[in-house]
Amino acid sequence: MQDMPPEDPSKTGRDKKKFVPIVHLLPNLLTLAAICAGLTAIRFGYQGDFEQAVRLILLACILDGVDGRLARLLRCQSQVGAELDSLADFVNFGVAPGLIIHAWALQDFSRAGWIAVLCYSICCVLRLARFNVNNRAAADTGSDFFVGVPSPAGAILAMVPMYVAFLFGDATLVPPAVVAGYILLIGLLMISQIPTYSFKNLSIYRENAKFWVLGAIMTVVALFTYLWATLLVATIVYVGGLIWAFWSMRKTTK
Repeated sequence: MQDMPPEDPSKTGRDKKKFVPIVHLLPNLLTLAAICAGLTAIRFGYQGDFEQAVRLILLACILDGVDGRLARLLRCQSQVGAELDSLADFVNFGVAPGLIIHAWALQDFSRAGWIAVLCYSICCVLRLARFNVNNRAAADTGSDFFVGVPSPAGAILAMVPMYVAFLFGDATLVPPAVVAGYILLIGLLMISQIPTYSFKNLSIYRENAKFWVLGAIMTVVALFTYLWATLLVATIVYVGGLIWAFWSMRKTTK
């Protein structure tokens, strides 16, 4: 019996590239699910169900935080995934919050309110473009800071007037002019040069880990129990972190 000829290694490699493990599709599926959440939030917003719309934006934020980490964990990062993630961020955090806020508070403040929404969305896309360019221009240096407020945080901050109204049960509590000026300010923070903490490189003492775990659990419980109050407190803490990061960066640069 004749021996079988040895298998061509290059052909074997090409055959392997035809197959993708199904688990490697999960990060992109999460990104697409986040886009669906953002688009559905717009639908709920124009139907008048603003609380559900805000919840879907928050869900999009969670999915945005998971998909990239899952891709790195599975070692299946790709250029397509990165571009898809950036487009999802613009839809979920640049377009959806602006339209929801416009439907909620700026319908009677149409011209100036719409200008504020456009400025917010443009600032978000500029922030994402700058982030993408910086990522491609240089390798990750492990910096403890971002430049400007990240788009998911910007979306959460932009909806603070809605948290206040939901918490106190009064949709007219925040005047439309204040809402328009506020979302414009958040847009400017996204394209600013102020440093914001990057939690990717956050480290804690091992003996304090149990307290951080307990704090995280209590925060999740509070979100399920007192959603609007917890979000309001969290945004106040985040703004305090912005101020602290600004002063910390100034001290390190002196």
